[in-house]
Amino acid sequence: MKKNETSPKKITNKETKSDNKNNIKNPDPLALSHTLMEVYTQARPVFEEAMERYKNEASSYNLDPLNINKSYVEFMEEICSDPNKLWEMQTDYWQKWSEILQQTTRKAIGEKSDDIITPSKGDRRFKSEEWQENAIFDFIKQSYLLTCNWMKDSVYNSQGLSKEQKEKLALHTRIFTNAMSPTNFIMTNPEVLKETINTGGENLINGLQNLVDDLKRGQGKLKISMTNYKAFELGKNIATTPGNVIYQNDLIQLIQYKPTTKKVFKKPLLIVSPWINKYYILDLRPDNSLIKWAVDHGHTVFTISWVNPTAELAQNRFEDYMSKGILNSLEQIEKITGETQTNVIGYCLGGTLLATTLAYLEATGNANKVASATFLTTLLDFEHSGEIKLFLDDEQLELLDRIMAETGIFEGKQLQQTFSLLRSNDLIWSFVVNNYLMGKEPFPFDLLYWNDDSTNMPAAMHSFYLRKMYRDNLLTKPGGVTMNKIPIDISKIKTPAYFLSTREDHIAPWKATYEGTQMINGEATFTLAASGHIAGIVNPPNKKKYCYWTSKETPSNPDKWMENAKEHDGSWWPHWQEWIKDFGGTKIEAREIKNPIEPAPGSYVRVKSN
Repeated sequence: MKKNETSPKKITNKETKSDNKNNIKNPDPLALSHTLMEVYTQARPVFEEAMERYKNEASSYNLDPLNINKSYVEFMEEICSDPNKLWEMQTDYWQKWSEILQQTTRKAIGEKSDDIITPSKGDRRFKSEEWQENAIFDFIKQSYLLTCNWMKDSVYNSQGLSKEQKEKLALHTRIFTNAMSPTNFIMTNPEVLKETINTGGENLINGLQNLVDDLKRGQGKLKISMTNYKAFELGKNIATTPGNVIYQNDLIQLIQYKPTTKKVFKKPLLIVSPWINKYYILDLRPDNSLIKWAVDHGHTVFTISWVNPTAELAQNRFEDYMSKGILNSLEQIEKITGETQTNVIGYCLGGTLLATTLAYLEATGNANKVASATFLTTLLDFEHSGEIKLFLDDEQLELLDRIMAETGIFEGKQLQQTFSLLRSNDLIWSFVVNNYLMGKEPFPFDLLYWNDDSTNMPAAMHSFYLRKMYRDNLLTKPGGVTMNKIPIDISKIKTPAYFLSTREDHIAPWKATYEGTQMINGEATFTLAASGHIAGIVNPPNKKKYCYWTSKETPSNPDKWMENAKEHDGSWWPHWQEWIKDFGGTKIEAREIKNPIEPAPGSYVRVKSN
């Protein structure tokens, strides 16, 4: 597009003629065709560039995201080797399909009839009343769900495949069937059809323009907009808790927050966020900020804001994240506060780093630097680490190494895309429908703004982490991992620990994170919160949402823990506050910030991955 050209405007109501009787807009053919031609003229070179880029990348790497081809061939061979079983599966499928057809026929003539197959709890794709009341769309819905179940059952009932192969095929099948959902296509989505009729087709024009804008935003790659990015500005209406950067090196900025109480706990609090995302997930808005809540409850709070690395930092290791991250922070906090002990919170990967650091401090005789450790949704034993592990076999790791060898980093958007695939209905297809088929702008949502603000990872660190922990699970073995040539043994940790997991976590499954309580040698408290990896953590008491479970005992079996656990309404935050009081020390006069470098949230967090 030339400099003096402007993007075609999206169709407004003034460009349509309205049928007031039915409140349906009749399109002005000239206005629609003119706008469509403008959008097409703009879109064509963008689409051509995107396709050319895709072809080049596809030819550079053997792209098989789940390394699924071999498993799929073996699955087909196994299916075909037993014709009787195949016939039995097909017969059962057609029997259920026939039942759905009969039920649909009864509904079409006005008879009441319950669905043969219904969506699973939490499936929001079919919430529109047309999916239940209209016989045709009800048939489409049930036929689709029947096919999804049949494909899934075919995988799990197959013989001769390993558990890992079945899990890979099941995930691949789910990704495929989610993509083929009738809700993702114009002619089989009643809500899109209704919108197209009511707007005279302007939703499709606007949707095409949204698609072009997203391709441009991704610089030739489709980067689906999840929120209105212009609605948020760091330090203005997101990541707003007052504070200052008081120390920095090439990997971190250390932020100290201004006190809001006259008295504070003597021992300060350090928060170690995961560097696969930006720290402000714990400081989105004042009313849901864990950081602000901790400050308001008498803690002198520090947090690590990790750098968004470029290729220049490619050789930074896991040890560097420990030394330049947690250890340097503890040194600076001691200089600032005069306290030799700090309470530390580690979230997700930040918790894995925290446990590694605690074992390192034990081995070097410095364990007393940390008064207590809080692990939020943290994996220490990666044996049952969930579906993310399916992306990490040897072939896929070798592919990642080849990509990182060229770029020096693992791009944050790649990991974001992987996480999105695990929940593709919520994090991909719902936005495809809203943005491109309905032609609407995404709703301003702070959590999704943060989710899209991805961070890169240095090649050396990321390769070590994926191999040593996810693939080989060496953190469970004494001396399996070394930090600065010091053998790491998690079982030597004596620091009192609070483990917080979330029941619906698909990134760090709670039964896997529970294993951490059995690995350390210190006193362990385990709490389970409702909801998932993010919503279960970012759950302020004032919202009065969800619930959590507690138990005084931590038996070896997580199911046994759950049997004895007591359910409580609301947020886990106050429960944690009661626990950490024992490690906060006496109350002293609030500490003011000295020698600030720059205001929070600092400059590192503002660096975008693209």
